[in-house]
Amino acid sequence: MKTNNPNVKGMNRRNFIAASGGIILAAGIAPSVLRGAETFTIPPLPYPENGLEPVISAKTLSFHYGKHHKGYVDNLNKLVDGTEYADMTLELIIQKTAGQTDKTAIFNNAAQTWNHTFYWRSMNPNGGGEPPKSLLEKIVSSFGSFDECKKQIVSAATTQFGSGWVWLVLDGKVLKVVKTSNAEVPFVKGMKPLLTIDVWEHAYYLDYQNRRADFVVATLDKLVNWDYAVKNFEATI
Repeated sequence: MKTNNPNVKGMNRRNFIAASGGIILAAGIAPSVLRGAETFTIPPLPYPENGLEPVISAKTLSFHYGKHHKGYVDNLNKLVDGTEYADMTLELIIQKTAGQTDKTAIFNNAAQTWNHTFYWRSMNPNGGGEPPKSLLEKIVSSFGSFDECKKQIVSAATTQFGSGWVWLVLDGKVLKVVKTSNAEVPFVKGMKPLLTIDVWEHAYYLDYQNRRADFVVATLDKLVNWDYAVKNFEATI
């Protein structure tokens, strides 16, 4: 699958700007999933399928994006068709269904659609290294050092039991590393996501098997998109 997949529709209606816990997720920064005339569609990947090699193989990305991510979008469209959620933005669906046991399926598919789009943008083929100065200073003030921030990300990833996500978030005025299970997303609790790493097994198992820590370290060292994190950070200040 290539990023110009003809099955991925362009935006025919609007960009979405969502307010979550008082935090604005700005268009072009937040992962607003595309909506065609009637359905949600996933944006193309921001790089070729082999663009993250050797850290993440084209085979992994093909399955992850083309099967798992697309599957969540397809399921979401079926679940909201003809319901009160049909005309809502993706972010609003997530907020409205979070914690509602009778809406678990809608929440899971909406949140996983959002999470994956955010995840693709959290990586860059030329990523890694240190963040730009503005974010680096905030990291140091929040964690004590950049190395401590990375250490906490790896620790959160390796101690997340089962499937989930690890996030760098802005919580009030402080940066934190948090982990969420399954489809959970930090913005429903008022935290602003800056970056994420997917630690569901399908994100890394073809390339790393049970070596989740190696996958996370390699992502931090070579792929993490600090410029994207800076845009998300600066959108809040």
